[in-house]
Amino acid sequence: MELRRRVVIGSDATLEVTEVCRDLKLGAGALIVTGPTTKNIAGKKIADILKEDGFEAELFIATTSSLDCVDQAERLARDVNACFLIGAGGGRSIDIAKLSSVRLGIPFLSIPTAASHDGICSAQASITSNGETTSAKAQAPLGIIADTKIISKAPHRLLAAGCGDIISNCTAILDWQLAYRLRNEEYSEYAAALSQMTARMIIDSSRTIKPGLEESARVVMKALISSGVAMSIAGSSRPASGSEQKFAHAINRIAPKRALHGELCGLGTIIMMYLHGGNWETIRAALSRLGGPTTAAELNIENEIIIEALTIAHKIRPERYTILENGLTREAAIKAAEITRVI
Repeated sequence: MELRRRVVIGSDATLEVTEVCRDLKLGAGALIVTGPTTKNIAGKKIADILKEDGFEAELFIATTSSLDCVDQAERLARDVNACFLIGAGGGRSIDIAKLSSVRLGIPFLSIPTAASHDGICSAQASITSNGETTSAKAQAPLGIIADTKIISKAPHRLLAAGCGDIISNCTAILDWQLAYRLRNEEYSEYAAALSQMTARMIIDSSRTIKPGLEESARVVMKALISSGVAMSIAGSSRPASGSEQKFAHAINRIAPKRALHGELCGLGTIIMMYLHGGNWETIRAALSRLGGPTTAAELNIENEIIIEALTIAHKIRPERYTILENGLTREAAIKAAEITRVI
């Protein structure tokens, strides 16, 4: 079980980075992995704070989420004798830091600039290989610093996507329970309960989560971290990844980079909840209140792509049993998408 040792959430939380590093006894040298945009939002500021307090800090600008980028970050970390890595930015920066650090055998801190998905605290990294996004086993961050002043200024679309990712736990748990009953898959009641509670918290808060509010950023960040803890307890991504994630990856396989991952997960959750015989309308209403897309048209995705994704989604991670086990016929896919008003 991998659990975070320090979590700091609050306004100007990045100012506490040196305190966290010293408390965790991380060493004197850091490599900060950031992005071309997030460098000016957080990366350079964190480097300056560390240097002012006696640390050595170098910046690495991650421009892709490829294994080549991981290799480059790893080489630079060795060259500067980094004792730990910091992922400061969006999912790409954090995933590169996450995978590089586990290869190097050193810890890393996660400092997100947006609350767009639960990868900020998970032990999985999304890496692009041969044009496709794959999930790679990495390590969970030793600490998380979530500056709500920074996160609340990010585009609301990112926050809404993060909410979609959390709400997708609803169908991930149903799939996990199905695998437990039909395949005797290992199941954790505690991890499942925490994951469900996290999703319910966002659904219940959907009327109060608004753009530009630090309190909204705080609520979503807490939920994302709780989701990550559930995965750590389970020892896998099962509490937060099921048929809806397969659907999201299937769309990205057919039509890459058309939408954010959390947006696609939210859309998938509506359909998968229908297939499970659950209350998909509650999911749809919550996503709509949060400002997330609930139709293919809102994402400028053609209806045919939705149908095709539904019919091939079961081929994504076939070892993971879900409601999609044997796949949907084209007729069933059309029916599910039309009833839930996704198309």
